[in-house]
Amino acid sequence: MPLTRNRLAAGFILLLVALIAAPLLMHRGERRPEMESGLPWQIETLPDGSTRVFGLVLGNTTLAEARTRLGGNLEIAIIARRGESGTLEAYLPEARSSYLTGKLILSVDAGPELIRQMIERSGGGKYMDSGAGRFELAPADQALALQRPLAALSFIPSVDLDETTILQRFGAPAERIRTSEHTEHFLYPAKGLDIALDARGKELLQYVAPRDFARLRTPLAAQAKP
Repeated sequence: MPLTRNRLAAGFILLLVALIAAPLLMHRGERRPEMESGLPWQIETLPDGSTRVFGLVLGNTTLAEARTRLGGNLEIAIIARRGESGTLEAYLPEARSSYLTGKLILSVDAGPELIRQMIERSGGGKYMDSGAGRFELAPADQALALQRPLAALSFIPSVDLDETTILQRFGAPAERIRTSEHTEHFLYPAKGLDIALDARGKELLQYVAPRDFARLRTPLAAQAKP
């Protein structure tokens, strides 16, 4: 009789432990895929030929939607060199992509005429040491910019990448173009991706819709080194 009672007690304890542990294991199982999503190499090709990366669809997701998804305060401005029309950009200095961190630059789809008008309403800009000018938007243009779709994005990871890591995570590129002694570009036209591997600085990942890939490749081909 005592043996039966001990077995019942032991069984009850095991059942209690299982009931307590099950929600924890389920919770852990639910979080794992979430933690491993939104990584730079997780590029989803959509039926219309566009791609989704970082949870953003280039050519579709608006800047307002991107701000909601990414969180943080986006710094919106027009970046232009003297004599150039410039680009409308939003900058996130501390972006988190799952367990990776880095800098994220969102290029907004805006034509030269709209950018010219925004510059005129900005009240002037400030030129940086690089020679590029930065123009802060008027409040009305800030609201307008938020409604525009994204055209491209660039990600500068905090960690350094190397050739082995690039090939393992992104696969073999369709083409490699060297533009200097220390910079080589890995091109993935089907993904709309250019990875600049810089032996002396930070790597740069540039994303566009695959149909717009010539925007990335054409200037690189002009700079190609033998």
